[in-house]
Amino acid sequence: MESRNTNISLFRNIDWVTIIIYLIMIIAGVFSIYAASYDFDHASLFDPDEFSGKQIRWIGLALILGVILLLFDSRVYETYAFPIYIMLLLVMLVTIFVAPDIKGSRSWLVFGPLRFQPAEFGKFATALALAKLFSGYNFKLNASRNNYIRALAIIFIPILLILAQRETGSALAYMALFFVLYREGMSGLVLLAALCAVVFFVVAVKYTDTLFMGIPLGEALVFMLIMAIMVCMLVVYCKRFEAARNVLIWFCGTGLIVAILGAFGINVPGLVYFLSVIFIACFYCVLLSMRAKAKKLLITVGATVISVVFLFSVNYAFTSVLQPHQQQRIRVTLGIEDDLLGAGYNVNQSKIAIGSGGFAGKGFLNGTQTKLKYVPEQHTDFIYCTIGEEQGFIGSSLLLMLFLILILRVLHIAERQPSVFGRVYAYCVASYFIFHLAINIGMVIGLCPVIGIPLPFFSYGGSSLWSFTFLLFILLRIDASRREHPSYG
Repeated sequence: MESRNTNISLFRNIDWVTIIIYLIMIIAGVFSIYAASYDFDHASLFDPDEFSGKQIRWIGLALILGVILLLFDSRVYETYAFPIYIMLLLVMLVTIFVAPDIKGSRSWLVFGPLRFQPAEFGKFATALALAKLFSGYNFKLNASRNNYIRALAIIFIPILLILAQRETGSALAYMALFFVLYREGMSGLVLLAALCAVVFFVVAVKYTDTLFMGIPLGEALVFMLIMAIMVCMLVVYCKRFEAARNVLIWFCGTGLIVAILGAFGINVPGLVYFLSVIFIACFYCVLLSMRAKAKKLLITVGATVISVVFLFSVNYAFTSVLQPHQQQRIRVTLGIEDDLLGAGYNVNQSKIAIGSGGFAGKGFLNGTQTKLKYVPEQHTDFIYCTIGEEQGFIGSSLLLMLFLILILRVLHIAERQPSVFGRVYAYCVASYFIFHLAINIGMVIGLCPVIGIPLPFFSYGGSSLWSFTFLLFILLRIDASRREHPSYG
């Protein structure tokens, strides 16, 4: 009788709004996959040999697994968070050595006709482990350096294992968890540093072929950005207006002198100029910090030095770390090269398909770009172009609105959790959805390099579907227990 009452209470407390959104998405996803893979022989939506039929099987199993996840006691997820995480890490480690090479990646475990990607399932395991860490007794991220190390280790260990599988896209998805760290107290300077790293990399790579003062224009522009950020940090972060004024005068004054010398035919090497003026500015800040005992000045100096070192590492990372096809995709995305028949083919055809859909679209199964298979992988990573062509601006907007509602709902669930474990886990789920949505849409419309990020619930694939189902239904079970165990966590 007690078990029956518990189940009644469980299903009464479940967030049915999220369930309904989930069901709408997976159903719409099946029709989108059917439209993307449809051919003129009028294959049935339920044909087990078609992608849509296979996806329906994955959905059926996902719903069964979702119900099973809801029937577990919510405390199980916190109790076994670390064992689940370690088990998935071991599976990902084994994958490196036993997985077959598929399109240059060793990230899929194959069992006869079935194959799955452990990196996808590692997402919910990492989210559980991070939530478990933060729910520890008196744990505060900013309390000690060890807390930061432990949190970063949980995030970066699976990233390193996935990179060893040569699966960059899945590894990048785990970086979304940095938003969770920010929500739990991480300094905004870390996110600023991440933003600066992206900007520095893009600028340095995009303008590498043009010379300015004897160095690539990209490097010169990044040096100027570093100098500007240093002045801004002195004003905003350090509250040292006099120091900022002196450094700014030093930068502008020496720049004017170099320009005057250049007018008289005396050219100062750009690398010498930028390194010397930045070094002297940093030396000045160090002396000022020793006199005024201002640690923030040393942080500014450290940030400046790290930025310069990062700049010099960009060329090595781009040419030695990234694979040739990844370099090509980045060059095409940044507009350095036009390779409409090679690396840029997918994105170019995708943009043509989306643009041809117009406002209302061509109608279900009437997309010419889709039917003639102009867009490779259109049923997986490029599923959004099928929606854009057949449903137009209206359908594309409705899809984005649906994701917005789901993300806002997850954030609402996060904020009403009585336990730290539940709140952190919910923010992990929201971060994954935000990252996948932003990167996948950006990839399809040419704003991001093509890195193989699926659109949750819409892209074909059992691993991705099950992964996001696990993420969502574990959250729903934890949320349903907020009244069962109000002091839990």
